[in-house]
Amino acid sequence: MDLAANAHLIEVIMKFVSRIALAAALLLPLSLQAKEVSGVQLEDSVRLNEQTLVFNGAGVRSKFFIDLYVGSLYLPQTLDNTAAVLSADSAAVRLNITSGMITAEKMADAINEGFDDATDGNTAPIQNQIDQFMGLFSDEIVEGDQFTLLASKDLGVTAFKNGTAQATITSEPFRQALLKIWLGDEPAQKSLKKAMLGK
Repeated sequence: MDLAANAHLIEVIMKFVSRIALAAALLLPLSLQAKEVSGVQLEDSVRLNEQTLVFNGAGVRSKFFIDLYVGSLYLPQTLDNTAAVLSADSAAVRLNITSGMITAEKMADAINEGFDDATDGNTAPIQNQIDQFMGLFSDEIVEGDQFTLLASKDLGVTAFKNGTAQATITSEPFRQALLKIWLGDEPAQKSLKKAMLGK
């Protein structure tokens, strides 16, 4: 094979490699697309209070065969057990409301019940923080609302509604109890806990 033929062959190979690389680059965003659960598109990562947390897992909270909300968990790095999540510097639980059946009153009742389960019935030490937190659910809740609960060891729990920070509650026992509502021994729903832990 002469030099011209060699040069032509190299050119053809380089073009082929370039096209493969371009195709891979175009397909990459598709493989990194956020997961969809019950019609809710979930982000691969979220940035809250100047920290980036990555998607850990998500599932559906349902009752009487109706999907009420999609619960997702974001962490500094993926973890698969509650103890590790509680020990992490920060964690975010996100609730995307998918049903018009959830009212502010029903959500408040469910959260209060969750705190009761998370503390084995001993909510007294964090009752003031619970009362403050419940203010987040005083306005009516509609389908499509999004609540994000950023639980940080250093800063406490910052609650966001539809992307807007509502309040920050500083209390380590409260932070742990809040996470245990979904990830504790008596979670809101066992299948949701398992999904949020990526299992």
